[in-house]
Amino acid sequence: MTSTQVIAPAPPQRAASRRRLPVPHKRAIAFFVLPFGVLFGLFYALPIGYAVWQSLLVVEREGTFGPAREVFGGLTQYVQVFQSEPFWSSVARVLVLGIVQVPVMLVLALVFALLLDSPLLRGKRFFRLAFFVPYAVPGVVAAIMWGFLYSPNLSPFTGLTGTLDLLSADLVLWAMANVITWVYVGYNMLIIYSSLLAIPTEVYEAARLDGAGQLRIAWSIKIPLVIPAIVLTTVFSIIGTLQLLAEPQVFRSFSSAVTSTYTPNLTVLSTSSIPNFNLAAAFSVVLALATFVLSFAFLKLTQKKGLQ
Repeated sequence: MTSTQVIAPAPPQRAASRRRLPVPHKRAIAFFVLPFGVLFGLFYALPIGYAVWQSLLVVEREGTFGPAREVFGGLTQYVQVFQSEPFWSSVARVLVLGIVQVPVMLVLALVFALLLDSPLLRGKRFFRLAFFVPYAVPGVVAAIMWGFLYSPNLSPFTGLTGTLDLLSADLVLWAMANVITWVYVGYNMLIIYSSLLAIPTEVYEAARLDGAGQLRIAWSIKIPLVIPAIVLTTVFSIIGTLQLLAEPQVFRSFSSAVTSTYTPNLTVLSTSSIPNFNLAAAFSVVLALATFVLSFAFLKLTQKKGLQ
């Protein structure tokens, strides 16, 4: 009697199992991505590359009154950037502003979003519109309006502005912080409110069955579940704070305390008006890198703590 040996089939090669499947409709994908790619390259990537190239050039003249020509100067402009005390003072100023103003703004946005999501609030349409209307006002118009309200000679609240100079060197930064908060709290509120609407109602029903009230639901369920939206609005606020321009530029006409180098973007604008486009480009590149580093560091910190 002979025995037969059964040979099991060989397992498939790992390389074959990892083989990437062909992507269907490549031409259709390219057709829809192409418009975005062209606009992204023309209006984003190309200007960034041009700014970096301009920051590497220096202007030379043949003699005192000779024609100016741009030549490659390496990191010469960046040396001036890191030696510029007004620029770094302006960066420190907006960082102090952001440390105080951003948390206040986001707390208000969270409170307003929780109020709109509460079943106890009546007239939600009115309050939703009222909270968001300031964001519909352009930043320049809002700064002009608040500038007149702060001005001792023009404000209808002369009793307050006559005793408390909100346009003085000590208070003008916080006067601008009030304008920024008034404008953008509604925008951040909408982002958080949209995140609240995405929470399944079954979660609330289970909490009510356990005897949780509205405050307990807001603290233990709603706020933890909208943490990603709060992180997103914080990143947007960090970027916006470092790019502050419209408000201080308008407030220069109301207060002599706001100089041409009061914020980093004002420093870039005043430098380009000299004109010194190469140094202004270097300022812009360093400011963009600083914004990226702060935003990336905040995202990594929140990921490390498990907030996203």
